[in-house]
Amino acid sequence: MVFDQVRQRRLSDDIVERLEGMILEGSLTAGERLPAERALAEQFGVSRPSLREAIQKLVAKGLLVSRQGGGNYVAEALGTTFSDPLLQLLECNPEAQRDLLEFRHTLEASCAYYAAIRATSVDRDRLKAAFDALQDCYSRVDEVSRAEEGMADARFHLAIAEASHNAVLLHTIRGLFDLLKRNVVTNIGGMYKQRSETRDMLISQHRELYLAIVEGRAEDARAVSSRHILYVQEVLEEVRQEVQREARAERRKGR
Repeated sequence: MVFDQVRQRRLSDDIVERLEGMILEGSLTAGERLPAERALAEQFGVSRPSLREAIQKLVAKGLLVSRQGGGNYVAEALGTTFSDPLLQLLECNPEAQRDLLEFRHTLEASCAYYAAIRATSVDRDRLKAAFDALQDCYSRVDEVSRAEEGMADARFHLAIAEASHNAVLLHTIRGLFDLLKRNVVTNIGGMYKQRSETRDMLISQHRELYLAIVEGRAEDARAVSSRHILYVQEVLEEVRQEVQREARAERRKGR
């Protein structure tokens, strides 16, 4: 029997594996600058030449970008699920907006379920901060812009994805972050006009979702998340039908 020789693993390969793991788990995010080489080498307990070799390997893989005299960054492209032109198409197309809500219905329910099972104390602290920021927006109804509320809403759902400890769910949500934020901004104006109770309903649903996750009630978290998106779909369908009725009425008026 012939045995292959055991190849000695290079230290730079261990550093590559560590940095790749941090990118995958979301500790390093798209566009984030890495610490200076000296500081990072000290943190890892390795030599600067080994660290530099690891960084070069990650640059070759497209995971890092080195800027002359400007440091090393996680590649921006890692945070984008869709190209900018496609994002604009999805944002402006009413049917695509409905498709996004259907997608959120499946995706966010899974995030909520796993977050309730896996969230650590650190995750719960981050989730509380995001929930408090969203509640603050709701409490300052006359002072907060739709954009600010949309950002707070999207960050709350991103915090849930982070707490799910599922890398695929997390990076999908992160990649869609701008689209989700815009989707919320697009939706809330029409929803608030359509039903007077909408804001109170959203406050209640987000509170239920937050509590179910931090209390570890996975099935409840999934159910509340699903109910939340179904409510949004229901109200937006009413808005769409109302717009169609008004358009028909205007056409008849002009006859």
